[in-house]
Formats: sequence, C-alpha cells, structure tokens
Amino acid sequence: MKGKILVVDDDEDVRELLITVLRHDGYDVSQAESAAALTTAFGQQQPDVVLLDVKLPDADGLDLLPLIKKRWDDTEVIVLTGHGTISMAVEAGKRGAYNFLAKPFENEKLLADVRCAVDKRQADEETGALRRALETMSGTTSPVFRSVAMQEVVRTVERVAPSDVSVLITGESGTGKEVIADLIHALSPRSKARIIKINCAALPRELIESELFGSVKGAYTGAHADRDGLFRQAEGGTLFLDEISEMPIDTQSKLLRVLQDQEVRPVGGKVSYKTNCRIVAATNRKTDEAIKDGKLREDLFYRISAISVYLPPLRERRDDITPLANSFLKRFSAQANRIITGFSPAAVDRLTGFNWPGNVRQLQNEIQRAVLMSEGSEVDAPDLSFTTVRASDDEVMDTNFTLLEGVERNAIIQMLKETGGNKLETAKRLGIGRQTLYNKIKAYGIEV
Repeated sequence: MKGKILVVDDDEDVRELLITVLRHDGYDVSQAESAAALTTAFGQQQPDVVLLDVKLPDADGLDLLPLIKKRWDDTEVIVLTGHGTISMAVEAGKRGAYNFLAKPFENEKLLADVRCAVDKRQADEETGALRRALETMSGTTSPVFRSVAMQEVVRTVERVAPSDVSVLITGESGTGKEVIADLIHALSPRSKARIIKINCAALPRELIESELFGSVKGAYTGAHADRDGLFRQAEGGTLFLDEISEMPIDTQSKLLRVLQDQEVRPVGGKVSYKTNCRIVAATNRKTDEAIKDGKLREDLFYRISAISVYLPPLRERRDDITPLANSFLKRFSAQANRIITGFSPAAVDRLTGFNWPGNVRQLQNEIQRAVLMSEGSEVDAPDLSFTTVRASDDEVMDTNFTLLEGVERNAIIQMLKETGGNKLETAKRLGIGRQTLYNKIKAYGIEV
C-alpha cells in the first residue's frame, strides 16, 4: 500500500467514489460519515492523510481540523467542500490544512494532491525518526552532519537501516564509525533490542572466541560456568564488530561459518543454537590492503560488506569542525559547571585551519582540555594546545600533511621568508593568486 487514507464525508456517493479511486491507485482507505465516527477512528491506526468534508451533519469540518492535528499531529488534512470560497481556503490553511479541494473535483487532481500529502507526511516521519534516533543514540561522540559528505552518509544509513543487511563501515581512526553503527541500530526495527559492541583488537586471541560465541563449563582453564557469548546477548538486536581486520584469521573463519549458517556453537560445546542479530562491522584499514596482507579474509569481507559506508577524515569535511566543536563545548562546559559561550574568531581560525590527524576523537579531546584550561567566557586561540609551525621554523616538516602538501607548505614558508612576509610579492613569485595564497596559509597553519 502507498499509504493510509481516511475519508470523512456524510455523502455516501462521494465516499464510495473517493474509496474506489484511491484503492485503485493502491491506497489503504477507511471511512467515517460524521464527526462522531471520526472520534471513533481516533482509536485506530493513524492515517497518512485525512480527506475532510467541511459540511458534516454534527460538526463543521473546519472546527474539526485543530482536533485532528492535535490527535494526529503529522497527519496531513485535505479539506473538501462543494461551496468553496477564498476566505474559507485561507481559514483552512490557518487551521492546519495541507490543501483545499472544491467539489466536483477531477480524479487526477485529487490523486496528485493525495500523493504530495502522503510524500510530505512520510518525509516528515523519516526526519522525525532520524531526530529521535540521534537523541537516543548510545555513542559518546556528538553526531554532527553538516558537510555534504556526511549528509550523503546519513542518506545511505537511512536507506539501509530498516533492512537486516550487513554493513561495513570504513575510515580512519576517530572518524566516528561507532556513531554510525549506533545510528544504523537506532533507525532499524531492532532498535528496541540491544546493540552489543566488541573491539576485536582489544581482546587476546584466547578470549575472543569465548567472548563472541560463549563457552561451556570446563571448556578451558578458568571456565567455571557456562557463559553466554555476545551473539546471544545481541539476540534480536545488533552486534557491532569494531576493528574486525584485527580479529585472528582462524576466528574470522569461525565467524564466517556462523554468519552463513546463522548458528553459534559455544567454545567446548556440542550443541549449536540459532542466532538472530544484525552484523555491523568496522575497520580503519583499507580493505584491499587488509585482504592482501592477510589481515582480513576475502570471503568474510564479501559476507559483511553487502553495504559499505566510508567515513571521510575530518580534514576532508571541514564544514563539520565548527559545529562539532560547539557541540563538544556545550557538553564539556556543562560537565565542568563552566559558563563558556563559544570560541573567539582566532580560535575558530585555528580549529578550522588544523588538519586533525586524530579526526573527531582528537577534536573532542582538545575541546575538553580547552574547557578545563580556559579562564575567560570563551575559548581563545592560546587555550588550544595543538601547535602550528611559524615561518621561521621552515626546516620542520609537519607530519599532519602528505608529502606533497609538506613540500608545498615549506615552499610557501621559504618564499614568505625571502619576501619579508610580503604576501602579494610571495604570490607573484609562486605564480598563484593572492587569495589562493591566503587560503593555503590558513589551511597549512602558517603564522607569518
């Protein structure tokens, strides 16, 4: 079904016509012939759209509009009337109507209005679901998706989250892979169950299998009782396998068998049990290199990467830096019982001009430290601990940049030194525009 429609009209012929047209177009349609019947319908499933006649035997349809919007705040209402006027249409809009349709109406016009109303309702519902998910996520990093790159990531997550397909999240350390795993879980039908997380690099080889699959009493030294594994703990929910390329290869082989058979056998056990959890995995390695280096089984990679989500490093999504910094500032100021209103322009320039090799995690730690160390009502540039190299330090190669960037940066520093800091002359000698030079000075953190 395309959507659920409630027709409220006292004219039986009109109701039958509307029901026939809408059902033929694929809608689930119910009906009410009066305000009293509408009140009864409030106890049923919420419709996407209500087609509401103005003249009902026991009420004025316009007076019912606020009641409908109060009970079903995101349901769209299209008002129907045989005696429409401009003032009535304006009043309907003020009271929350999506549109106003005069009788007799053309079927195509009706269907077009209904389609648009259903699309709006469903889009609003998806946006609300995302907002609620972000508010209830278990991740500790504040999610900010201002950049075009991250907005595309969110759109991908919104599309795949409702399914049970496995997802592989890739990206450098600190880019927020756990946050995206939380978001996938929060937007999925499994959100009422738990998301269980394991860092595959944090456990020794001899413990990771019992942690994942469970173990029976006596399976190994110290196994004094049966133990449930993470697959069983994540039953009905999501299992997040972080840094999966750090999992021992032999354990990867057993994990692949579990994913193929949907059955788990505890370490030392003789009986397998069915498992029902969604797998979301992550790695900070490039997958082709991990497979080539023998760190990740190729067959396991294909099993867990039905959908792949790449998180770009923070230096490639600079639009996220300032809003992320403000989000962290708000949180850590509250934790420290400090009143800090924001960042000075100089501090913003330093934040946005830095390359953040540690990505979002490094930014979070830096803001937390700045909150504790700052003495004023805002964070200023000296409160930030990371350093930028001055022009006189031209022999220093900043490891935050690629080799090519480092060569370019040092060339700019050297030319600025030769011209006594004259930016216009420096730009001419380098063969670039003045604004381009300014942008590079800012991006490379050069202090003249």
